[in-house]
Amino acid sequence: MRLDHAARQEALLERHPEFVLGHGPQGQSALHRRDEILVSSRHADHAATTASRWVADRDDRPELGVTRLSLRPEARVDVGELVAQLRGVNAETGGPLTVGANHVLRGESPVYAGGPFDAPLPHAPIAAPAPGPDTGQSPIVVAVLDTGIIAHPWFTGTSWFDQVDRADFDEIPAKPDFELRDQTGHGTFVAGTILRRAPQAHLLIERVLSDDGSCDELTLLTGLANVHRKAAGAVIDVINLSLGCYTLDDEPSPHLAEALARFGNRTVIVAAAGNHDSSRPFWPAALKHVHAVGALNPSGRGRAQFSNYGWWVDACAVGENVTGPFLTVRTHEGQSFDGFASWSGTSFTAPKLAGAVAEVAFSNKLSAPDAAELLLDPATRHRRTDLGVVIE
Repeated sequence: MRLDHAARQEALLERHPEFVLGHGPQGQSALHRRDEILVSSRHADHAATTASRWVADRDDRPELGVTRLSLRPEARVDVGELVAQLRGVNAETGGPLTVGANHVLRGESPVYAGGPFDAPLPHAPIAAPAPGPDTGQSPIVVAVLDTGIIAHPWFTGTSWFDQVDRADFDEIPAKPDFELRDQTGHGTFVAGTILRRAPQAHLLIERVLSDDGSCDELTLLTGLANVHRKAAGAVIDVINLSLGCYTLDDEPSPHLAEALARFGNRTVIVAAAGNHDSSRPFWPAALKHVHAVGALNPSGRGRAQFSNYGWWVDACAVGENVTGPFLTVRTHEGQSFDGFASWSGTSFTAPKLAGAVAEVAFSNKLSAPDAAELLLDPATRHRRTDLGVVIE
């Protein structure tokens, strides 16, 4: 089922009047929160003073290293222009101010998101992956920042599921509308895709996406900070981000880049490359220390029509008609799901790589970065132009 993505975006903007489709200096478009900018805490005073004529409110988040500046709506400030202006101002330290729009990330639409290209379809039940005998090894920890999960039979009874906070459960509408709005079940499907590759993995669930598959950058920064808190000092081996966005200037968000860098070099970060059939950098996938994953068609021999591509894509896997755990629900369109679905998109190739890294690390007693290096070695594995190394 190919969706009317223009209608879906229109519905998203209607539901979220705080979102706006802005345009950058070269005409490129990106979703962001209306009348908001994010500034590094260390530059907040300088930025607030410089832009004082437009600033209505200030929200300091020292735990995130970020301050949100809310702009006066009546001033009708062009956020992209203000960000560019502030980046041209030197801070007290002599360097430029670290500032950006509060971009909107999506886990759904192929135009402005990293999620599925189409709507999910019902699928017959699939046997749960078997974790194998307990070897006494410490499990590989995989953080999943998404729409949350449900109490699916694949998850219940595992050691990690009992540790999921109630706030990180996915709320199921009475009749979800997957054609127009809902993204419920996305996190459950992503988590199941990881377990199909690495059934012994210990999942750490953090809900950042709403039921329509959207969040702003500040919400994602908060979610990443929560992952640190939940880990309680332990290493997060892998982070899966089946979400993303474009930016007004096609440059990475400095705040998101810093937040991901705080996990250090012992954590492998995997992100969806996006579904816009474009080489335009998609964030956070295009960050240098993030592994971007594109999609192949069902045969595995060609690029999926929707998949993004380019020099910044590190890996690819079959991303059409992926199957996995889902909701048990009857939808607005009259479809009945019995706990399983098939779905398409780079949202579901990212967890294939995340799961592969976890499985190789566990089976070979390697660190996650060493496992990723082994999996993504073009000298030993097939590499596709503009799509990176093929993950089977």
